Amino acid sequence: MDKPLVFTPDEIARFRAELAARRSPGAYEPGRWSVSPLNRRTDVVGSLPTSVRLRDATLRSVETLPGVVASTAAKEEFLRRLVGAGVPEVVTAGLGGRHVTALRSEVELVKGTNPDCRVVCPLMRSPDDIDRAAAAGYDAVQVWVQGFGETSVIYQAPVYAQAWRGEEWRTEATPRERAAVLSRAARLVSYARERGLDVVVPLLMVSYATEESHEETVTVLAAAGATELTLFDGPGAMSPEAYGHLVRRTRAAAPEVEVGLHPHNTFGLAVGCAVAAVRAGATAVELSVNGYCGGPGNADLAATALAFEALYGVRTGIKTARLTELARTAEALTGYHLAWNHPATGTHAFCWGGMDLITQETEVDPLLHNCLEPTLVGNERTVPFTPDSGPYTLADKLAEAGARVTRAQVDEVLFRARELMAEEGRLLTDEELVALAREPR
Repeated sequence: MDKPLVFTPDEIARFRAELAARRSPGAYEPGRWSVSPLNRRTDVVGSLPTSVRLRDATLRSVETLPGVVASTAAKEEFLRRLVGAGVPEVVTAGLGGRHVTALRSEVELVKGTNPDCRVVCPLMRSPDDIDRAAAAGYDAVQVWVQGFGETSVIYQAPVYAQAWRGEEWRTEATPRERAAVLSRAARLVSYARERGLDVVVPLLMVSYATEESHEETVTVLAAAGATELTLFDGPGAMSPEAYGHLVRRTRAAAPEVEVGLHPHNTFGLAVGCAVAAVRAGATAVELSVNGYCGGPGNADLAATALAFEALYGVRTGIKTARLTELARTAEALTGYHLAWNHPATGTHAFCWGGMDLITQETEVDPLLHNCLEPTLVGNERTVPFTPDSGPYTLADKLAEAGARVTRAQVDEVLFRARELMAEEGRLLTDEELVALAREPR
């Protein structure tokens, strides 16, 4: 059936003209997004760079998720899809006793998918670790640096092993002063540079950094040859404003060294922290697919990429149409499933319910309530039939299913469907709606 017209063609043309007058190029890209033009004004949001590097650490991060036991084949398939999605840098799982052959195979998988993707090996604790990473063909390593002095011993694994065996760990081999912690890290950084590796240095627990301690840390590690200083906020205790401030201080203390960040999502602000840090001069954001990590997780790859691309016009190089498929692959890998309304890649991220005034707006313009086109991220728009749905939504549902009905039949089915939903306390499926339409009267 042809639905009764609500608006004339002239009215729809005027609606579209009004929308066009309120949009601007860049902030509006037909078939991709329609965001506020204010996002592209430097007097409103400040200046951002033309591009940013997103470094994915999913394979390292999933090791902190309870109960995740994934096969090598599953991890390889995920890694292949991750690199295929255009991620420019990947942090793999740690060395973890793996043979150099296995490490080299992982690097070769990445390079075989995208030769330009930089591969980073985390958690370097000794020159031997660095030698193994170099032998495997890694482009870069991470030398993690604890943020405290004596309190840093809490995070030294050998201390626990020695204490368990009844051995004395309080020796010169265990750094207990801030200067010793930095000296040990600086030696590893210098050695890795001698081996021809880039060195990404995560500065851990930066929410506890003082102005003085941070300047000392940055100065020592920059002098040792660090190629990037990455501000790690494991507790997620840094606001976007605090992150921006710390990035500026880092750049002032070591202008020749790149600055990155690894924000956590304790307050739902990880993406906001990424934007603030990049605005302040950070060049790399470390994150993960679906935000996977311990605790509240990291910034999510999809949400971060779309925020930079759509809101601010900052290029990421991510092939966004692959993001939903990648999110589902990561769910299968870990067994941890996204919230239904997770930004961009959630199963219902583009579902606004079933009211006629919502479902019919797409006939005027598809980018009204949905500021992103679902296909941009490989997702889809879903329209449920709910107690608030009217005849227009129902007519669309029946037409999509191939049911031929009259206007009177739509009214009858609508009445009966609302009765059933009230009686049974649930929504009806599309198949049940079609069955109602085909019931003899």
